Amino acid sequence: MSMPSITGEKVALLVLGCPEVPVQTSIALYLMHILRKKGIRPIVAGTKAARTLLDIADIDRHYLGDLVDLDQCIGEIAEKRMDADLCFVFIHKDSGISYAATMSSLLQGKVYALVFGDKAQELSQQITFSVGVITARVTHNPTPLKNKIDALAGEW
Repeated sequence: MSMPSITGEKVALLVLGCPEVPVQTSIALYLMHILRKKGIRPIVAGTKAARTLLDIADIDRHYLGDLVDLDQCIGEIAEKRMDADLCFVFIHKDSGISYAATMSSLLQGKVYALVFGDKAQELSQQITFSVGVITARVTHNPTPLKNKIDALAGEW
């Protein structure tokens, strides 16, 4: 993976944990679609299960960019071998908040916390660091989260 400042292209990093909530995969694919339409290259850093679901859902790679191991990606960012213009951290449990805090402290670009699931409001209140927060209490129906992403897409 190359740093955006070297290649000149805009890069967005999508950070995905375990895909326990059904909306995660569909929203990730939708977000990649929006990013590609804007000329931004998506890179997915996720768990093996999250990456496998996306790979199978988009077998012909219409929306997917690079798929990388989440821990490897964090290492590359920490070592300054990778950066991103945008970062979207998918959060549906406490570990996602830790990933968002890590990305916020390491990346130069804008970080967004996409908070969803049954405990979305409670999780959002735990975010005390500087990131954009998009919250929707959804588990199966991605439309409310999609609509909030659409409202922010003009900022990228």
